[in-house]
Amino acid sequence: MITRTLYIARPCHLRLRDGQLVAEYKGFKGQEDLPDKTAPVEDLGCVVLEHRQINISHALLDHLMQHNVAVITCDQRMMPSGLLLNLEGHSLQSERYRAQIEASEPLKKQLWQQTIQAKIRNQADVLQHWGIDPVFLRERVRQVKSGDTGNEEAVCSFHYWQRLFPAAWAFSRKREGPPPNNLLNYGYAVIRATVARALSGSGLLPTLGIFHRNRYNAFCLADDIMEPYRPYVDHTVRGIIEKTSHIDPMETEHKNLLLSVLSADVWLDGQKSPLMVAVQRTAASLARCYTGEQRRLLYPQFTP
Repeated sequence: MITRTLYIARPCHLRLRDGQLVAEYKGFKGQEDLPDKTAPVEDLGCVVLEHRQINISHALLDHLMQHNVAVITCDQRMMPSGLLLNLEGHSLQSERYRAQIEASEPLKKQLWQQTIQAKIRNQADVLQHWGIDPVFLRERVRQVKSGDTGNEEAVCSFHYWQRLFPAAWAFSRKREGPPPNNLLNYGYAVIRATVARALSGSGLLPTLGIFHRNRYNAFCLADDIMEPYRPYVDHTVRGIIEKTSHIDPMETEHKNLLLSVLSADVWLDGQKSPLMVAVQRTAASLARCYTGEQRRLLYPQFTP
C-alpha cells in the first residue's frame, strides 16, 4: 500500500473526526479564515509536526498508532527531534522478536555484509550520475567481508564524501557541521523514521541492531537498515545545492524535496515502487532472514 507523508508547518489544532486527521486553524492569529484540512489516517505513513504551536489530541495520536503511522516531532530549529511508533505492529510480533533475539552471529555478519555492499553500490551509482568516477567504490564492493571486518564502509565513505559535493563547499560530513550537513541530517531523520516504522510493521524490534549497538540508541536496527537508503538523500541534497547555496536556514521547498524522497520511484528486486514501499519490502525480507525463510536482504538499486 502506498502511503502519504504529511508535513505540517502551520500553527493548528489536530484532532480526529470520522477516521480523518483534521487540521483546524481557528484561534490562530492571521489564520482564522482558513478552512479545515483533512486527511484519511489510513492513507498516512508518516506525519511531520514542525511548528511549535501545533496542538494534537490524544484520540488522534492513538488512532495514528493503531494505523502504524510514524509521528515525527521537530525542535526549535525545525529539525526532527523525536519519533513515536506503534508498540504492536504485527500479529506475529512475539515470534519474530524471538527469532531476531536468537539470530546467530554468522547470520548477522552476513546481513551486515549485504547491507554495506548495497550501500557502497548505491554510493557509486550516485557519483556516476553526477559525472564523478565510481570505479574505486565499485571495486571496493567486492572487498566487503562478512561483518565488514575490513571496515570498507569507512574507507568508501571517506572517498565518497571527498567527491560528492563540489570542491568549493569544502565539505566534511559531520552531524553538527556546516551546510549542507543540515539538509543531510533532515533527510536522514525522515528515512530513519520510515525504516523504524517499517521494521515495527514487520514485527521486529527497531532497538536491536545487526551492527549498531549504542546503549543510548533506541533505533539501532533502523540505523543499520537505512544505510543503503542514505544515498537517495545524498542525491537529492546534491541536486539542491546545484541550484542554490542559500540553504541555512532551510527553506520549506528544500524540506519538501527531502520529504519527496519517500515517494521517489526506486528499483528493488526487479520491481519499481515508491521508496516507502521498498523500505517495507526490505523490512519484510529481514524478518524472513531472521526466521530462516531466506538468506538475502532485499535492498534497492539506485537509479535517478
